[in-house]
Amino acid sequence: MSTAQPKVLIVLTSHNKMGNTGKPTGWYLVQFAHPYNEMHKHAQISIASPAGGEAPLDPSSVEMSKGDQAAMDFLNNKSDLWKGTEKLSSFVGKAKDFDAIFYVGGHGPMFDLATDETSHQLIREFFESDKVVAAVCHGPAALLNAKLSDGSYLIANSSVTGFSNAEEDSVGLSSAMPFMLEDELNKKSGGKYQKAKEPWAECVTTARGGRLITGQNPASAGAIGKAILKAISN
Repeated sequence: MSTAQPKVLIVLTSHNKMGNTGKPTGWYLVQFAHPYNEMHKHAQISIASPAGGEAPLDPSSVEMSKGDQAAMDFLNNKSDLWKGTEKLSSFVGKAKDFDAIFYVGGHGPMFDLATDETSHQLIREFFESDKVVAAVCHGPAALLNAKLSDGSYLIANSSVTGFSNAEEDSVGLSSAMPFMLEDELNKKSGGKYQKAKEPWAECVTTARGGRLITGQNPASAGAIGKAILKAISN
């Protein structure tokens, strides 16, 4: 029996501007740090982004994470992970070499990964190769328009979560978004969007035989890392 560690492809956004606001955006610190910390001792991890090279870290997420020692340690000691990402297109046709693909949140994915055809192809290849597809917070934007070979949406008739309308409103960014993630996830899933009872509380959903895993918000980041690891370790 093979003792090789499972392999996870983590995808970061390459988008660094918040719509037409002029504010910076990108990927969100704890949503990379916490899942990475859950998985890296037990899995081999590769990091990709649509453009390759340095993936933009949202500076506001650093500010929001200053009381989170694990996130600060990750920020100070692991910058090579996001400063030298591989180009997403280089992983096309390689789903068989991995066990899961995971999309980190932050507002960036709303602007690039939501419509990135290479990303959609990878999601289809991973899922149809019986791999795990996962995303947290705004990361599920990458799953919204992903279709399977039969033309159906990946998330159709499947429990799914992501950043809620109430959470978007509370950070004052609903008007800067190209769409409201909760609304679109609910539409594409056939009304199966789920969320925690209260905004900002942890919520992780699994569907499609445990191979579609989504987390609602930053509080769900550690839990989704655990859920991915559990799914690929069985």
